[in-house]
Amino acid sequence: MQSHAMLPPFVVPALPPAVLRLIDLALDEDLGRGDLTSEAIFGEHDTTRGTLLAKSALCLSGLDVAQAVFARVDARITCQPLYRDGSLVRPGTPVMNVEGPVRGVLAAERTVLNFLQRLSGIATLTRKYVDSLAGTGARLVDTRKTLPGFRFLDKRAVRHGGGHNHRADLGSGVLIKDNHIAAAGSVTAAISAVRESAPHSVRIEVEVTTLAQINEALAIGADVLLFDNMSPALVREALSLLPPRGDARRPLVELSGGITLGTLRSYAEAGADLISVGALTHSAPAADISLEVAPPPSQSADGLRE
Repeated sequence: MQSHAMLPPFVVPALPPAVLRLIDLALDEDLGRGDLTSEAIFGEHDTTRGTLLAKSALCLSGLDVAQAVFARVDARITCQPLYRDGSLVRPGTPVMNVEGPVRGVLAAERTVLNFLQRLSGIATLTRKYVDSLAGTGARLVDTRKTLPGFRFLDKRAVRHGGGHNHRADLGSGVLIKDNHIAAAGSVTAAISAVRESAPHSVRIEVEVTTLAQINEALAIGADVLLFDNMSPALVREALSLLPPRGDARRPLVELSGGITLGTLRSYAEAGADLISVGALTHSAPAADISLEVAPPPSQSADGLRE
């Protein structure tokens, strides 16, 4: 079998170029020197069928990435997704059928699962948080605490799980954080500097940790307040400083910092508009998914010749 690096470029229109480069990097890492085991056991024209199987309850994300990995390893591999990304599936559910040269299927296996397990893990954890917020009116958002190179995929997995995205990168929004305030000297100085250069259409969000900073941000007219590392009781006290809901002067309120699945609802019920959780992307457990390859027709499942 050819090394994947020798194959011609492939195109998957639904995935951006950065993701295709990421797939190539992942395959270079695992397949750059070939697959000694599979190439020794199987011939170039030996074929197989397999199934990607969810082994636990999960929310799917990354099926198109799995297809792209198989295609990059060997264009003769065909994939039949049985669900859409964002689907909730039970343990033991087949989620994709795969058929093609056995060398290629097995060479792609680990990389396919690395992508699919990570992304489905993020979507699954996000779904748990979203379900916990039901009825509160608060919106769950992610952060930029993503695996380097995986920003697009990690944030898309959050959406598959029912969550929403915060900034995609430093250029997609203004968020004045504690170090900006420290370096500028004050909340007022930082916001004033942004107002002088940022486009008028950009909302200004500022991170605040004390009641004094909240009053300062309100006085200068911040559009969004990020309450960082506050207890639910302090959040309620801080919210009492704001104009009432429905007042045009009232900024949006985002909560962040140390919020867990166990404390999430108490924060939402305190009156937050947005709750950002870094754990969605930096601490999601990998979903339990495997590739099960069928034995050849002349051989039974227990390995004995029929």
